[in-house]
Amino acid sequence: MGLADRDYQRDSPTGGGSFLPGITPVVKWLLILNIGIFLLDYILLPLVMGIKIDDFRPPPLIRWGAFCIQTSILELRIWEFISFQFLHGNLLHILFNSLGIYFFGPWMERWWGSKKFLIFYLLCGIGGAAFFSILSLLNLIPGGYESYLVGASAGIYGILVGVAFIAPDLRARLFFPPIELSMRQLAIGLIGISAIMVLLSLGSNAGGEAGHLGGAIVGFLLMKYPQLLRGGGDEVNIIRPRAFRRRSQAKLRPRTDAHIDEANEVDRILEKISRDGTQSLTQAERDLLMKASERHRK
Repeated sequence: MGLADRDYQRDSPTGGGSFLPGITPVVKWLLILNIGIFLLDYILLPLVMGIKIDDFRPPPLIRWGAFCIQTSILELRIWEFISFQFLHGNLLHILFNSLGIYFFGPWMERWWGSKKFLIFYLLCGIGGAAFFSILSLLNLIPGGYESYLVGASAGIYGILVGVAFIAPDLRARLFFPPIELSMRQLAIGLIGISAIMVLLSLGSNAGGEAGHLGGAIVGFLLMKYPQLLRGGGDEVNIIRPRAFRRRSQAKLRPRTDAHIDEANEVDRILEKISRDGTQSLTQAERDLLMKASERHRK
């Protein structure tokens, strides 16, 4: 089979098990944690505490883990840089963020490998909190030191930028409005909307939009300079999916034993990339993969 027909190119299930089998492992656990924490904060804890959700704002976990300049930076509650990414303000908030992680997260996890993807996602979220803080301290967004930030959106914007980086022509169909855009157009459009809302102070979520922009910025930097996630050192060439685009080939062509052995070895390397990311490859594996890719393009 050709390189474009291998599992690395197809959206094959890699999550394992019977629950959400079509998605990658970290994406599955992000969804479980986000939804589980939301239910705990808005349903289970109020029941245990014997109070109605309308009797307190915000809910208990948001009060403990939301990102706020006053508590996160001035009072050194550093965990809020991470915890806010798993907290959500309402049902629509968790719904749309879960859809974003579900549809686009697997692309990034297959690209980086599970461990690096998790770091990428969390760093994008931290970037959202940092950018929110900078704009707040400069009085460019309302709210002051005590306004808080919750949601996975900063990490998701980083994911969107990453997918637009590796597959800019990938088509995405929106629910509303019902139009189809390329990933490049979708990413640019969403970032543009966030920038306009921040600059013009439109709506009531300028802080959230600042978080979106921060996540997008960090996502772009990590995709542009992937060595940042490797802490320098060994230079590894990221294998981009467009290097394996489907091309028309003769259905019948001679296959030597050498070709078959090389194809089997490429299969093994691509499975390794899907499982552990490109950083796990040896130099010999990288050389073989690039050689096969060049032959395929010719």
